Amino acid sequence: MFGIILGLVVLMVLAYMGWSIIWVAPIAAGVVAVFGGLNLLDAYTDTYMSGFVGFAEQWFPVFLLGAIFGKLMEDTGMARSVAMALSRFIGTKRAILSVVVSAAILTYGGVSLFVVVFAVYPLSLALFREANITRKLIPPTIALGAITFTMTALPGTPQIQNLIPIASFETTAMAAPIMGLAAAAVMGVGGYLYLRWREKKLTAQGEVFTEPKDKKIVEDNGKTPLFLLSILPLLVVLVTLNIFGWDIVVSLISGIVLILLLNLDKWKGYIKAMNAGASGSVLAIINTSAAVGFGTVVQNVPGFDRLTELLLGVRGSPLISEAIAVNILAGATGSASGGMGIALEALGEQYYQLALETGISPEAFHRVASLSSGGLDALPHNGAILTLLAVTGMTHRDSYKDIFVVAVAIPILATVVAIILASIGLV
Repeated sequence: MFGIILGLVVLMVLAYMGWSIIWVAPIAAGVVAVFGGLNLLDAYTDTYMSGFVGFAEQWFPVFLLGAIFGKLMEDTGMARSVAMALSRFIGTKRAILSVVVSAAILTYGGVSLFVVVFAVYPLSLALFREANITRKLIPPTIALGAITFTMTALPGTPQIQNLIPIASFETTAMAAPIMGLAAAAVMGVGGYLYLRWREKKLTAQGEVFTEPKDKKIVEDNGKTPLFLLSILPLLVVLVTLNIFGWDIVVSLISGIVLILLLNLDKWKGYIKAMNAGASGSVLAIINTSAAVGFGTVVQNVPGFDRLTELLLGVRGSPLISEAIAVNILAGATGSASGGMGIALEALGEQYYQLALETGISPEAFHRVASLSSGGLDALPHNGAILTLLAVTGMTHRDSYKDIFVVAVAIPILATVVAIILASIGLV
């Protein structure tokens, strides 16, 4: 048990210091192996790598196609077209709502956070400038739309955080719609009301819009496709995945093909965009696989049985222990998919058996796992948070307090609401 705890601390501290989880995870796994009495070399070459390769084998097609889909949406201007159309519809007077909805539509359609940031940030600047709102609120506003309810709560979302639990609980992307919609409402409405309150408070204190020092990515005068054409690939992914029941791989391929067909005048940029998406997917899958490999080593040391007893022995619904396990591991790794991957690799089978024994729907376990991955994952060392701050030119001191509220505190509250609904049979 001490080795597992120490390994988690090593993983969290080094990740917080900015060290890559690709080589931090094997170090942390080595700590667990040594204290657990495992042969260090075998623990790495056999146990760790079996977990690493197993996750990569199962999920690499989704990471690859998702990254290519998102990059094509960005480079063809389709992502920006959707964001601009939504902002015009909602209006500059509701700048925060415009940005949240724009980011939410893109991520719910399958576009990754990293693409959404680059697509929505220039629009955010224009809207916040017009409304005279401080730029400090741009990062939490984008975060609310991109890494909260559309990532983990809304039924049917094609984001990886909603897909990973499918294998463990034999469910679908539409699992537990009542729980998901309720949690989404808590996150979306609660986060928006909080940001509006912060806007009024900061404006009253004299904090208003100021021009960024670096304007290199502020303006984009390139021509964008029509909104009705731009939103079609997003709809194709959602409809084929959730209504036609296609595999996510086939759904993403369909979306990619449609993007290519609708932008034949930009065919010269296809290879560059697809190469960039493919390259980005490799780093993403390796990061998550590294975290899962750590979980595999943890699962193979004697202390894991004691850890399992402690987690499964938490009083109340087993959904509570699942939420705790996923949140802690997502926080330790700074990754929603990585933390959930570790938790379900180690405990997924036990939770599925509990679902069958207790009569709690496996869909409830799916939704709680997904929701919990989007809680403590957004601590300061999270890669997506660091990227968001870097692109917007803000610092942790400027914006992290508000990011914490909308991306950590409120999502945890939403998970509690979902568990309460499950306990009274509303799944």
